[in-house]
Amino acid sequence: MNKKRNDMLEMKPMKVIFYFTIPIFLGGLFQQFYNLADTLIVGQFVGHEALAAVGSCGNIVFLILGFLTGLTSGFGVVVANYYGSNNAEGVKKAFAMACVISIVISVVATFASLWFLHDILHLMNTPKDMYPDAYGYMFFICIGIVFQVLYNLLAGVLRAIGDSKRPLYFLVLAAILNIGLDLLFIIVFHMRADGAALATIISQGISGLLCLLYIFKRVPEFHTKKSHWALDRTLIAKELKIGLPMALQFSITAIGTITVQSAINALGSIPAAGFAAAVKIEQVATQMLVSIGTTMATFCAQNMGANRLDRIKEGFRAANIYGISYSIVVGILLVFFGKYITYLFVSDRIGEILPYVETYLWCVGLMFIPLHCIFTYRSGIQGMGFAFLPMCAGIVELVARLLVSFIGAGMSSYVVICLASPAAWISAGAFLVVVYLYIMSRYKRNNNQWI
Repeated sequence: MNKKRNDMLEMKPMKVIFYFTIPIFLGGLFQQFYNLADTLIVGQFVGHEALAAVGSCGNIVFLILGFLTGLTSGFGVVVANYYGSNNAEGVKKAFAMACVISIVISVVATFASLWFLHDILHLMNTPKDMYPDAYGYMFFICIGIVFQVLYNLLAGVLRAIGDSKRPLYFLVLAAILNIGLDLLFIIVFHMRADGAALATIISQGISGLLCLLYIFKRVPEFHTKKSHWALDRTLIAKELKIGLPMALQFSITAIGTITVQSAINALGSIPAAGFAAAVKIEQVATQMLVSIGTTMATFCAQNMGANRLDRIKEGFRAANIYGISYSIVVGILLVFFGKYITYLFVSDRIGEILPYVETYLWCVGLMFIPLHCIFTYRSGIQGMGFAFLPMCAGIVELVARLLVSFIGAGMSSYVVICLASPAAWISAGAFLVVVYLYIMSRYKRNNNQWI
């Protein structure tokens, strides 16, 4: 325990952020392979309608699972805070309460998402030729919510105590399994988009169970007793105070992306297929930025627990060096060469789909620096224990995205709709930087104490 703790609290921020981020980045890539494999195999062996359906469902998945991911990330912040203050009993109790809350909410989310699935798909203007595939895909994703929560919670608490490698190992295995199951269900059993979803939830469930087994055998920090599972209303309230705003942050972002997807769907299945392929490429390209943000949440939470505000400032500087450099290089590569990746996803009507992919990548590729600011500052501020202010940034992001997408929909302009994300990133990124400077100035004026 002390070795991990010394890494976050004593190692130079440039080093610890690099070494902690790389396994998260690789794990995130393999997690992206779940959806990437779905998109690739469905696009190649089923058709562009199924490809558009899977892409369209991505935003609904983000709405449902993003909420739960944000919630469990908040629980990880509380665990990391106790870990940073070297409170072993607090770590065990926080872990137990996080498990209780996650079980209850995942069950409720499963039934609610299945109940409203038809309504959500209709609300998104899902075209008739896409609807059967969209419904089949989402049905299995909703059934597997509990597996998604299991992995995200356990991977999150492992990262909270400084272990970013084991979640990676389990994801690698799950990603390989996911690709194999995709091929089995779609090519051998002749399933469509629903086969890709079934492969995803099985693979995710196995990765979650592996995390659980590893914790039981090798992680004494989370070996609890019966007393740790006694409901603690104060601790539950503390975890929800951090987790719910983080969950709502994801949901607010998802609502905005669903609005954009709805506007795209109204243009037809070909633009929707191009948009879906382009978004998948973007998500892979920006995974490093997501990973830096995940690292900052743990880094800031542990150092807040140890009252090391000086290291938090150094951590943000290091994260900016990595994130801005990456944004420039990858953004340029994506703009000029990203469209060629589309050939992996699409086998039919590629000539019609490719221009839509290229247009979207030109719109977003040069705007990764503000996106970096969103991931880094939002997660870092949340790790410091401020959950409400980052959620306000989500509202700023939502307003900007809705405004531009409504204008684009009114004009029936694919280009304008594609500009909704850059507008949202610039608005929210600037807001979060101002919030960070405000928080630090308040601490500085009061000798590292919040005023």
